[in-house]
Amino acid sequence: CRQAGCALVGGETAEMPGMYQGGDYDLAGFSLGAVERGHALPYLDRQAAGDVIIGLASSGPHSNGYSLIRKVVEKSGLSWGDDAPFARDRTLAQALMEPTRIYVKPVLPLMKAGLIKGAAHITGGGLIENPPRCIADGLQASFDWNAWPMPHVFQWLGETGGISDHELRRTFNCGVGFILVVAPENVEPVLAGLLTAGEVAFVCGQLEAV
Repeated sequence: CRQAGCALVGGETAEMPGMYQGGDYDLAGFSLGAVERGHALPYLDRQAAGDVIIGLASSGPHSNGYSLIRKVVEKSGLSWGDDAPFARDRTLAQALMEPTRIYVKPVLPLMKAGLIKGAAHITGGGLIENPPRCIADGLQASFDWNAWPMPHVFQWLGETGGISDHELRRTFNCGVGFILVVAPENVEPVLAGLLTAGEVAFVCGQLEAV
């Protein structure tokens, strides 16, 4: 909340199989904001085939897919305190629980400048189910899956758990924690703004007609 400049005012329910026992309960939160009429993303009527998708790098699983992650860890035979096979000088628990990146501060100025047509967090549902939330009817996201390297954590999860590429993309962010839809002529200023703010950002696809 401090990183995003917001207040914690409520919560939501969640299901995490295998996590709760007895009288355990889960306490979660949500964000609440205000926006001027006509300024709420996505701008569906402005989107067109050829618009570019920019990805912002994630820091790890971003609190999604942990029911599957726990099963993979169990299958691996490792304990949470063992060295992570995919990260130097970190335990498996430390590597898998890397805090979620908060993208508000680097992205908000670009939105206010009118450079963004759509945006989506890549949460549960991964790169398969989340992008459609910010894309107009008649268009779809076409990703260049070679545009960014698959982070080692997801490589390890896929190889150790025998998880297919499709299932990885449907469950995890696979290295892309947030996407922006921008017009081709705005790609350079948007990337420049993100890189100046310290983000790892890259073109990862485009919109195509269905």
